[in-house]
Amino acid sequence: MQWWQAIVLGLTQGLTEFLPVSSSGHLTFLQRVLGINIGGAELFFNIILHLGTLVAVCIIFFRDILDLFKKPFRTLLYLVVATIPAGIAGLLLDDVIEVHLMGGKYVGIVLAVFFTFTAAVLFATEVFAKRRKRELPLCWRTTLPMGFAQAVAILPGVSRSGSTIAAGTFAGGTAEDVSRFSFLLSIPVILGGFAVELFKGLIGKGEESLAYSFEVAGGQFGWCIAIGFIISAVAGLFAIKVMLAAIKKANYKWFSVYLVLLAITCIILQCVGKF
Repeated sequence: MQWWQAIVLGLTQGLTEFLPVSSSGHLTFLQRVLGINIGGAELFFNIILHLGTLVAVCIIFFRDILDLFKKPFRTLLYLVVATIPAGIAGLLLDDVIEVHLMGGKYVGIVLAVFFTFTAAVLFATEVFAKRRKRELPLCWRTTLPMGFAQAVAILPGVSRSGSTIAAGTFAGGTAEDVSRFSFLLSIPVILGGFAVELFKGLIGKGEESLAYSFEVAGGQFGWCIAIGFIISAVAGLFAIKVMLAAIKKANYKWFSVYLVLLAITCIILQCVGKF
């Protein structure tokens, strides 16, 4: 991996983690198109980039995070329970998705399908948000659907932020509550993903070990990790601001248009053998 590739991937992760366009889908797209092959280190590198965006969340929502630990701990309870579906989905399906969806010959088609799905969800969300007349405060009725939506977002090309915001909106949550809870939901998922991958890398042997991953990725992989982490954190700060404005106005149609165009691009690249 080269330093400029780390910058591109870090910038992509930072911008797309919180915009409703799927950061994992974009990372896979760019890694395939740019020919970035770092073997088993790819997933670990992506998790590090996610940690960078986690820093952005902690900065923007610092007070909200502190409020989680104040009585009566209601929001914290919502957060813990809503995280369970994604945790279970990750443990059961991560390897299956990595091997059968991302490791197959038709990655471009897979991405196109799920990018289009996300586009449709976002378009429907905007239509619904602008027509509804009743809103609910943060409660089980709004947070549980967001938790299950986050589990669905384990699929490549399905946006985590887009799915959770859509679920919260359809469940009747206010724009402010849905946006705040969606961003807070990313914290345990990112931390959990990092912990699992780090543990696998430390106890793994041969090609599954973290040491082997660094060896395959090249001598400057450590610097690439640092660069990607910093860039993703800075870009994440910008993306959160943009997304908060979009949620407030329920303006998602341009993200839908972008995703449809990206899906078409994926199909074209698949047909010409770039994937």
